[in-house]
Amino acid sequence: MLERLCIIGVGLIGGSVALAARAFGLARRIVGVDQDPKCLRQAQALGVVDAGCKSVAEGARHADGIVIAVPVGEIQKILATLAPVWSARAFYTDTGSTKVSVIEAAQAVFGKAPANFVPAHPIAGRELSGVEAAAADLFQGKRIILTPTPETDARVLEQVCGFWRGLGGEVHLMEPARHDHVLAATSHLPHVLAYALTHLLGLKDEHDEIFRYAAGGFKDFTRIASSDSKMWADICLANAGEILAWLQQFEGELAALRGMIEHADQLALRSYFTAARAARQRFLDQEQARSSCP
Repeated sequence: MLERLCIIGVGLIGGSVALAARAFGLARRIVGVDQDPKCLRQAQALGVVDAGCKSVAEGARHADGIVIAVPVGEIQKILATLAPVWSARAFYTDTGSTKVSVIEAAQAVFGKAPANFVPAHPIAGRELSGVEAAAADLFQGKRIILTPTPETDARVLEQVCGFWRGLGGEVHLMEPARHDHVLAATSHLPHVLAYALTHLLGLKDEHDEIFRYAAGGFKDFTRIASSDSKMWADICLANAGEILAWLQQFEGELAALRGMIEHADQLALRSYFTAARAARQRFLDQEQARSSCP
């Protein structure tokens, strides 16, 4: 058990880390760090953290474990603030949705990634944001991707693996660049598309009342467009190369579909939709097999 766990960024993810750590008995005392005093007061009132402070250095000092749960665009600044009080006896991890940029931030601050820093990405979340949306079971059964660097100490990696498993997660190791490529396709691109469609129809809705007649499919597809806008702007810039590459491929798919519709090619459309349906079923089968494993 950690004597003192420090959570930097007490929002949905950071708050959920704190609640899960408390629920599963991973830390005796949990300290939250956030620049928003209202957020800290709320986190304390909800019992998410035992104490809160605005100073990163103060919150991290004497901590055994430090979790950086801020948007990826802020991580380098946080690491620079942590550098003067960096402790060799503690482990450090983060929750950022991109990993190459996080490792580059660590290299910019320290010259190379510290041996006791293990970048992580919990594949868990909700479209809601803020500490009030935090949940102790957010990571239960969810994949947690760790992207250790060549400098990572094996004992620290084992400790961080144990920490994330202790929160209920299923830990996987992955190369940072591979992580960014895969997540650009399965997470970043879908969010960009949801935002784009919602933005387009939002402009039309001012005149045509489109949203009034939107059905459940629209609600399901655009649900993730309710996610935190700053966080997703940071992700798009941090992983721009991979996202742009996937967008280019997606534009090709749209062009192909447009051609089928323009030429009234029903056979091609049916074949295309059937292949897509089969691909989704493969995904559902994989998820079912995974969830049924002991």
